[in-house]
Amino acid sequence: MLNILSNLKITINDNIFLKDPESSSLGKRIVENSILLIDEIGFDAFTFKKLGAKIGSNESSIYRYFENKHNLLVYLASWYWSWTEYQLVFAINNITDPIKKLDVAIDILTRTTTLDSDFEHIDEVVLKRIIIHEYSKSYLTKQVDLDNDEGYFSIYKRLVLRLKELIQEVNSDYEHPFCLANTVIEGALHQQYLKEHFKSISGLKPNEAPTAFYKDLVFNTLNITLNE
Repeated sequence: MLNILSNLKITINDNIFLKDPESSSLGKRIVENSILLIDEIGFDAFTFKKLGAKIGSNESSIYRYFENKHNLLVYLASWYWSWTEYQLVFAINNITDPIKKLDVAIDILTRTTTLDSDFEHIDEVVLKRIIIHEYSKSYLTKQVDLDNDEGYFSIYKRLVLRLKELIQEVNSDYEHPFCLANTVIEGALHQQYLKEHFKSISGLKPNEAPTAFYKDLVFNTLNITLNE
């Protein structure tokens, strides 16, 4: 993709953070290194104390940006989904054929992530691994309804809505467009998790994304023949 996102700023719900990490060099270092540290040790073992040691800053300085590590994970997930949404919107912007638009959207949502040089402090490849491994921990909590009311998952929900609308453009009679949209977005993460950790039941090759499977699933479900 051309550097079409270079003048765009990823916008995150300000209820998630106490101070916008994009507003300072320290905030960007917190985001950059939290991604690397969570990828290295996992979210369960991750603490602000360990992050502070990694970036050479007091633990208290991190708490000025995020109330807790849960909110930091929600922030990282929101950033990823917003970045994905931008890519989807620009990729289909000039396409008029509904079937082609849906085809391209599935490509965007299921493909292997590559590094985007427009955001120097975020390694999107590593962030995608965190989303695959840790994203469910952002909402499988007792406080999920409160977080939802605060708009913590608004970007993710907006992305699901976009895909649902693309599905309806192709087949307005299909009765379960939201279910199908959720299945593509969440399922693609799960299939990539299985490929890495449960290879014997994955069915995907090491460098293969689940894109072909989800195109088969979606277009067969919608009773549409996709002309390559």
